[in-house]
Amino acid sequence: MILSEIKTGSPEETKYLGEQLATLLKPGDVICLNGDLGAGKTAFSQGVARGLGVTGAVTSPTFTLINEYEGRLPLYHFDVYRLDGPEDMEDLGYEEYFYGHGVCLIEWAQRVRDVLPQERLDINLIREANAESVRIVYFEPAGNRYQQLVEELIKLVHSGN
Repeated sequence: MILSEIKTGSPEETKYLGEQLATLLKPGDVICLNGDLGAGKTAFSQGVARGLGVTGAVTSPTFTLINEYEGRLPLYHFDVYRLDGPEDMEDLGYEEYFYGHGVCLIEWAQRVRDVLPQERLDINLIREANAESVRIVYFEPAGNRYQQLVEELIKLVHSGN
């Protein structure tokens, strides 16, 4: 597994990165977002939604736990911050989402690591010290599909498209 990173300089750049990732996503993809409060998970999620052609406001589903959006592919946006652990995912019927026809985007994914698919893309967003709007976005692909996805994303972002 190769760990890759991209630095963003503003919330809009973080959204752009998510938007570029969305152009490469396929049905059944699982994207796991981790990072402290204010690290940029929701901005990244908004970019993914925009890249999938979702219209309307995209917010973190903190109280509903899952928001569903229609776009090029269905987007299932989870926020599992308030769950006590992986066993709470059973009540959500997570398997129907994880192995369905849309894209799953899970904020605070480390809290439910035990039920996540073995193959997935883990993304860690970290606020750079002494730079309020700079984020370092680490990509940790698990599986060939996700390794190729990250390689394509890196090419796409570095080419400026």
